[in-house]
Amino acid sequence: MRIIFEDNHLLVINKDAGVLVQGDKTGDTPLSDLAKAYVKEKYQKPGEVFMGVIHRIDRPVSGLVLMARTSKALERMNEQFKNREIEKKYLAVVRNRPAANAGNLVHWLIKNPETNVTKAYEKEVPNSMRSELNYKLIGELDGFYLLEVNPITGRPHQIRVQLASMNCPIVGDNKYGYPRGNKDKSICLHAHQVKFMHPVKKEEMQLYAALPQDNFWQKFLPLIKQ
Repeated sequence: MRIIFEDNHLLVINKDAGVLVQGDKTGDTPLSDLAKAYVKEKYQKPGEVFMGVIHRIDRPVSGLVLMARTSKALERMNEQFKNREIEKKYLAVVRNRPAANAGNLVHWLIKNPETNVTKAYEKEVPNSMRSELNYKLIGELDGFYLLEVNPITGRPHQIRVQLASMNCPIVGDNKYGYPRGNKDKSICLHAHQVKFMHPVKKEEMQLYAALPQDNFWQKFLPLIKQ
């Protein structure tokens, strides 16, 4: 695991695409279990290790995942998420240029639990959740466009389906309209930056996750200012 930050209260990891954050019916080892094993071995912890998942990102997405090492930290971080006090920025690569270089997208989303697909609506419909994000075009390279995305809400598959709704499906995301998947089953969406208040020290934290090491992502490095 690539650890971005750790102390007695938090563990922040740069997750590889393809790794689950929490366990599911596949039975594959999730990041939460890997984190527990890491803490148990490093600190010689006896018994069960507490590891609270503060938020999740989709399996094919890479980047920052925040975990809590204490129940107090988990409770306080959950409160920050609930109050939308945590700022997250993602990087997405798309093939189609957006109609505007920057914009705000609002949709109402419904996720089908059987198909694991989310559908976006322009207006509110029964059982839908309001979803909002801001995006801006960072640059273009070899016919691909790099977007910075700031989700205001946190809904399942939100960035994926909202970008697809403006005819900008994420590269590799054939679930939401890109014509073909990536060979490693990843999609070109990366949780790049997070800003929040430390739950115990009350200090502002701003953390970054380096881009995936594959050649496709690395060529966009000159476009990114940190």
